[in-house]
Amino acid sequence: MNDFQTIADRVEIEALRGEFTDAVMMRDRPRLASLFTPDGALRMPDIPADQVGREEIRAGGERLQSQWDFFVQTTHPGTILLDGDTATGRAYLQELVRTLDGRQGLNYAVYHDRYQRTTEGWKFAERVYEVRYLDTSPLAGTAPDTAQGSGTDRADDTATPAPTPTPTPTSAATPAPVPAASFADPASAEQLERVAAALRANGFAAEILDDAAAARARVKDLIPAGAGVFTGASETLRLSGIDEDINAGGRYDAIRPRVLAIDRATGADEIRRLVASPEFVVNSVAAVTETGSLVLASGSGSQFPANAGGAAHAVWIVGAQKVVPDLSTALRRVEEHALPLENARALAVYGTPSAVNRLLIVNAEQRQGRGTVLLLREAIGY
Repeated sequence: MNDFQTIADRVEIEALRGEFTDAVMMRDRPRLASLFTPDGALRMPDIPADQVGREEIRAGGERLQSQWDFFVQTTHPGTILLDGDTATGRAYLQELVRTLDGRQGLNYAVYHDRYQRTTEGWKFAERVYEVRYLDTSPLAGTAPDTAQGSGTDRADDTATPAPTPTPTPTSAATPAPVPAASFADPASAEQLERVAAALRANGFAAEILDDAAAARARVKDLIPAGAGVFTGASETLRLSGIDEDINAGGRYDAIRPRVLAIDRATGADEIRRLVASPEFVVNSVAAVTETGSLVLASGSGSQFPANAGGAAHAVWIVGAQKVVPDLSTALRRVEEHALPLENARALAVYGTPSAVNRLLIVNAEQRQGRGTVLLLREAIGY
């Protein structure tokens, strides 16, 4: 190998490492996965996570990034040792991170790399992440846009830009404005009890559970095997495993997989009928008020008919960070906290921005037993 080829290989590998950091920072998960060989591995024992193959790397990145309030990674050049069509190396990095459940800190780490020359250029064959220093002290700073790392439970299907709606006034006294950063903080035990009591007074069944695992088990108790179930597009359902249980577990007559298999151009009427009146709908919300109202936001509104009353039964799983005093604060949470991260997710996944095109406010259930709200003591979702 001549000197020119050696220099070119080193430059290309360094560019590969820079592309990795850029894909992480831009939350571009498909691009991140494309930087690996088809059977490449991203191993992070300290997380812990072990992802093999491009699809696992893409999906794993989505899971991790959905938990961020903000994340900054800077990577510094390290060693590169060439050996024909393979190479090894190390890169050094610093990270600042805060997650939606309040975990935060600064770390210094090392990537231990193996590289492979391919017809597409140099790719990662393996990247192993090792933390060398970790400081979990509260971070003094914040992102310039405090809503940068948050978003709605997915505004499902295709979403298009829309003007920001003006919050609707309510008859209740308006409290002092809630700082946007607090929209990610879990409610206290007393607040959860107030919410549960208000929901029950409004005709909902309301339960307070410890965490997503408890909600996952409770959903199986509430919905009999074989029932027709439609799941709203929701980060809460995805992160908890409830979406997978319903749509891939084989226990239920899952509506969403059937809808996804129908051609939207020729089967629009059939899709509308399926999603509008299932036996059960399972979803989350963008906010729940201490006065006992649920607020849902969506780009297309396709999941609203079932939630509003079309489904015979509804189950809503709600993370503790979604509790707000009243409806005016709930609408602020949607716009200031929930929409920005969903917008970032939609741009990364669909290539189009999201928007709050439709809002659904469920103030009460007239039919006792139709709607069940599972309030979690932990934060999950947006």
